[in-house]
Amino acid sequence: MPKRRKKKIVRIIHPSVGPLPLRLAGQFAGRLLVFSDASQKRHGGLAAVIFDDHDGEPQISTRTVPLTGSNELELQAALFALSEAGSRFPGRPLSLFSDNQDAATRLARAATLGLAQDPPLAALCAGLGIAATLAAASFRWVPGHGTCRGNILADLHAARAAA
Repeated sequence: MPKRRKKKIVRIIHPSVGPLPLRLAGQFAGRLLVFSDASQKRHGGLAAVIFDDHDGEPQISTRTVPLTGSNELELQAALFALSEAGSRFPGRPLSLFSDNQDAATRLARAATLGLAQDPPLAALCAGLGIAATLAAASFRWVPGHGTCRGNILADLHAARAAA
């Protein structure tokens, strides 16, 4: 008797109407919403998705980079997003959302404790000129492939940049 194959479960994701799900949107009112993501394919791809307001269209920036480790690439994506947000909206309070928990935690620690406790990160921030943007930003981890529209857009554009 032949083996029965398991049915493939298709997961349907319904993205939020705004950049964030409604349950989170109120917490970040009045702030610039910045989403970062990285992808590894033939190259490394970085994406920054910036929402100036909750109802507006996003500004999207991408960059292709050499492949590195996954966490390092995600950190590069977050720093790239901070750089883009700082240059486009100088002095604006912002919240950065990343689907990589290690990158979000490392940046949040650097923002609260200072860059002196993480010399490699301090060197990267100095090279990009984003130390002041980092210090004024808040950081949040969002689960990947969830219902957050901003994260879905960041995933999509990072994958395109890496292809």
